[in-house]
Amino acid sequence: MFIWLFHKDMFIKNISKLWLLCFLLIASFNAYSIDIITHPSVKTKSLTTAQLRRIYSMRQLFWHSGSPIVVFVLPSKHKLHQKFTKKMLRMFPYQLDRIWNKLTYSGVGTAPIVVDNAHALIDAVMKTTGAIGYIEKAPINNKINIISIKG
Repeated sequence: MFIWLFHKDMFIKNISKLWLLCFLLIASFNAYSIDIITHPSVKTKSLTTAQLRRIYSMRQLFWHSGSPIVVFVLPSKHKLHQKFTKKMLRMFPYQLDRIWNKLTYSGVGTAPIVVDNAHALIDAVMKTTGAIGYIEKAPINNKINIISIKG
């Protein structure tokens, strides 16, 4: 009888730990909800992951309307930049840095514009026609568009 109670008690403790672990994983996943934002002049409402990757790797330089894309990013060491690169672009930050360095040093292209923090990124996107950026939680206003990402 004592052994059965011991196993039952351990089972309940393990189930409790499992529920706690699941809760923490879900909470951490939702804690980094990333929104893609653009200037109101951009009429695109959604992008695929592949299109977003082309924009941030500086291979797609123009919107469908023909206007130039101006890409804003946070510093490579910024936590949000790292989460954005891994979650949204499905690549590592160092891979993106290598692409930008190769473009810059070969003279073929330019790297995105780096801003210091999320507030500066929002301001830059609001003030720059054709701009795109990313933030943790987009403010709801008519000065920026929020782009949905498919696939």
